Amino acid sequence: MQLAILDWAIIAAFFIVSLAIGLWVARKAGSNATEFFLSGRNMPWWLLGVSMVATTFSADTPNLVTDIVRKGGVAGNWVWWAFLLTGMLTVFVYARLWRRSGVLTDLEFYELRYGGKSAAFLRGFRALYLGVFFNVMIMATVCLAAIKIGGVLLGLSPMQTLLIASVVTVAYSSLGGLRGVLITDFVQFALAMVGTVWAAYFIIDIPEVGGLTSLLARPEVDRLTPFFPDLSDSEQFIPLLFIPLAVQWWSVWYPGAEPGGGGYIAQRMLAAKDEQHAMGATLFFNVAHYALRPWPWIIIALCSVVIFPTLDSIRAAFPSIDPAIVNDDLAYPAMLTFLPTGLLGLVIASLIAAFMSTISTHLNWGSSYVVHDFYQRFVKPDATERELVMVGRVSTVLLMVFAAIFALALSNALQAFKILLQIGAGTGLIFILRWFWYRINAWTEISGMVISFVVAIFLEVLNPKMGWIDLQPVWNLPLGVAITTVGWLAVTLFTSPEPDTVLRNYCEKVRPSMGWKAYRGAKSPSDGGLPLQILGMSIGCMTVYSALFATGSFIYGNLMQGIALSATAAIGTIGILLIWKKLNAKD
Repeated sequence: MQLAILDWAIIAAFFIVSLAIGLWVARKAGSNATEFFLSGRNMPWWLLGVSMVATTFSADTPNLVTDIVRKGGVAGNWVWWAFLLTGMLTVFVYARLWRRSGVLTDLEFYELRYGGKSAAFLRGFRALYLGVFFNVMIMATVCLAAIKIGGVLLGLSPMQTLLIASVVTVAYSSLGGLRGVLITDFVQFALAMVGTVWAAYFIIDIPEVGGLTSLLARPEVDRLTPFFPDLSDSEQFIPLLFIPLAVQWWSVWYPGAEPGGGGYIAQRMLAAKDEQHAMGATLFFNVAHYALRPWPWIIIALCSVVIFPTLDSIRAAFPSIDPAIVNDDLAYPAMLTFLPTGLLGLVIASLIAAFMSTISTHLNWGSSYVVHDFYQRFVKPDATERELVMVGRVSTVLLMVFAAIFALALSNALQAFKILLQIGAGTGLIFILRWFWYRINAWTEISGMVISFVVAIFLEVLNPKMGWIDLQPVWNLPLGVAITTVGWLAVTLFTSPEPDTVLRNYCEKVRPSMGWKAYRGAKSPSDGGLPLQILGMSIGCMTVYSALFATGSFIYGNLMQGIALSATAAIGTIGILLIWKKLNAKD
């Protein structure tokens, strides 16, 4: 495609603003490690919440949703919609616990909850396992999306795309720390949402689609529109709805949707002013992530079925794209080629913003693990604040380099999404229970991590090639969860709990809502609020799902259904406010 001068001017202006923000906050961010990685623990809920949403709005997210819709219809999105349950659990149960812990990273929590050499090993190993290996895999999927967008819209080679997209991101991330990331996330999210909504609005009306009514009347589109899979068809119902809602949400560790909170979500909660701001940030994130954003992507995905009905039609339209990376996710950037001058520049800038917001968060988050949980903890405990910030900046650059290299080996975002889900299968329940069950120990987490990884390699890599077990791919996740859960439960019951002094110190600092009767002292009374918190989680899920499907109903022209769901969402909102008031009154 040939971009006009106006398009290039919009893109250039965005790059300049992003870099300027990094330079603006660089001096304050470099003052110490806490400032660089947690912005001084003084951030408001709305800025943290927007940053969470911006991070999960990656350049690969519209591609992933398009891939899902084209393969499994709108109902296929339950594979990630189901994570709302663990998100709301974090809002009402875990957000306050994380903020009370006072740790700098969620990995430091290991040496608060557990003790001895096993806790130290767990912290150091996961610093590299999550901060480097897992983090690089996640960033690689984002880089892959950038490669496809750059190839389709700008005619750039993979190396050119990665070089251009990475330089500014690395610059402001390494200069501005988390404060720079949060501020740029706010700008980037606004731009990304405007670009996405405007693009969907324009694409619906192009002559080839013929408007919303014409789009939804097409048989090939109509079959993809239901919110739920056909309950009478087990081949749809089991993988698209049953497994995500019955197994996946509580059992799988996945970045941004960790059971019990974790990763960059925990980083945002730890950076909040107080417990209420931590809760408010995660609530805003879950509402915006699930109820506000999906439909523009879904609309464009449905339009792509009309314009590019098969992969061959995509290959024919873009012969210069490497056939190895042509998949259904490529349909999203392909649809953007229909946008006019000006809007095209804005949308490309919004996709760049989505890329940068995600990459910058993962760079800062991964670097915090490398610096605080590995370098300072095990390599040089007496490192100065200046040295820690310098190591953070160097590790930021190196993480980006590794991610770019790995991105060249991937072909589509859904492929990486499934691999990451399988690697984390079975560990989620550990992260939920460790706050409340004293028997969970460091060996529980070590065994869960090792078993889940080995099982994932067997099920996703070895078994498809060797054919040792005749198993349909849909059952890989439940089988991985079952094996891993049985394994870590056995290890837990055959090993000793953590020492009493460790458990008592944990109780006094975090003050969990239930359990720990033998370890509670005068400083850590139970507030008995867990039943109310679970009620808040349930009403929160009902409210967000109602809002999500109310929007879809209005788009489909189902007016009465949309009104009924909107009323349900409104009632749920009142319920959330009442529960919120009671929970905060307990403090």
